[in-house]
Amino acid sequence: MREPTFLILTALAGAPRHGYGILQEVTELSGGRVTLLTGTLYTALDRLTAEGLVELDREELVDGRARRYYRLTAEGLTALSAETARLRGLATVAERKLRAVTRPRTV
Repeated sequence: MREPTFLILTALAGAPRHGYGILQEVTELSGGRVTLLTGTLYTALDRLTAEGLVELDREELVDGRARRYYRLTAEGLTALSAETARLRGLATVAERKLRAVTRPRTV
């Protein structure tokens, strides 16, 4: 799973969010490293919806514009949980390898 997808699913894990709310949450979750463009987000949401990982929660009108809220599906929660476990496993292996490295002495 690519990092932006992981972050979008993570952003939706807490509660349904509209597009701008997802953008803000992704930026916050990544510590400002990942800033999604609007077009990128909606392309990803369309793909994730087609894959059954997210779904439309509701629409509301704000200042005459439709605001769509998305939520994680049960399949999305399962995929996010699996990816989280996979990343945790990789991090554990990397930490183990790093502990085994003899660090050069600094003078």
